[in-house]
Amino acid sequence: MSASHAFAARQRGAVTLFLSLLMLLLITVLVTTAFTMSTTGLRSVGNMQSRTEAIAAAQAIIETELGGPFYTTPTALADQPVDINNDGTTDYLVDLNSPVCVRAAQAATAAVSSVTLPGLTTTSAWITTWEFEAVVTDPRSGAQVTVIQAVRAVLSQSQKDVSCA
Repeated sequence: MSASHAFAARQRGAVTLFLSLLMLLLITVLVTTAFTMSTTGLRSVGNMQSRTEAIAAAQAIIETELGGPFYTTPTALADQPVDINNDGTTDYLVDLNSPVCVRAAQAATAAVSSVTLPGLTTTSAWITTWEFEAVVTDPRSGAQVTVIQAVRAVLSQSQKDVSCA
């Protein structure tokens, strides 16, 4: 074998080694990128799930308040524990601000629903709009979500005079 032939064979080996290392580098970059993207996607899904659960926790506390006469004594509730997954552990803490009457219109001038309430007429009934604001905190991460919900309530003249000044 001549010297030039041996030199050419070594050169081909060096080129093959270089191309192999380049392909290994490209595969490593692709795998690293795929891992990073999947981790980011997993975090995004987890954050959306936590946000949805926090909104559900706020809705649960607001609905509990709506079950009672919230308009007679509007009060704030602090650090209401909510166990979303029913495992006996508090998942979220909800702070509910006092409901606020933001609007009141006499039923004769407001759009009244088809529901009739005993003892109320269009001249004695008031359509009121209340705003509930709940701040939900995840005790594990400290993340917070604020939920604002408006509710309509039909009140008598005396109830409206007491609660919607």
